Amino acid sequence: MVALKCKEMKIQKSVTILNKRARFEYELSDEVEAGVVLTGTEIKSLRSSKASITESFCQFTDNELYIINMSIEEYKLGTFYNHKAKRERKLLLHKKEMLKFNKKMNDVGNTIVPLKLYINDAGRAKILIAVGKGKKLFDKRESIKDRESKRSLQRVLKKS
Repeated sequence: MVALKCKEMKIQKSVTILNKRARFEYELSDEVEAGVVLTGTEIKSLRSSKASITESFCQFTDNELYIINMSIEEYKLGTFYNHKAKRERKLLLHKKEMLKFNKKMNDVGNTIVPLKLYINDAGRAKILIAVGKGKKLFDKRESIKDRESKRSLQRVLKKS
């Protein structure tokens, strides 16, 4: 009975941390879900939604992909076992996906951007990453105009 209650509590708790700036700043392609290697206090802090991926990016080091600048606050109940808030965290991908992303990174102007950090149904931390190419200023203005026109259209449809 106790084990059943604990299992239900994990399923109810869903954590989703979004990088809203990424879709505005980059033209995205090739989205892939990757696992994240975390320590005990990091996953506890992540489950209480104490993380940020807005300034983070991914980089290859020794043919392994790491996420850099991802901030996970220290767990308030952690003692001297607590983790550093900003450190490089290894991402887990299949070898074919790693090779594909490594080829894309060799192109000029491409970067790997995290879009969403979440905990899946099995209780594991996953991150959605994509290859992004930086937008120019006029592209950003165009996306703002599109967003504004969609909002005004929705307002008109709602009134009538």
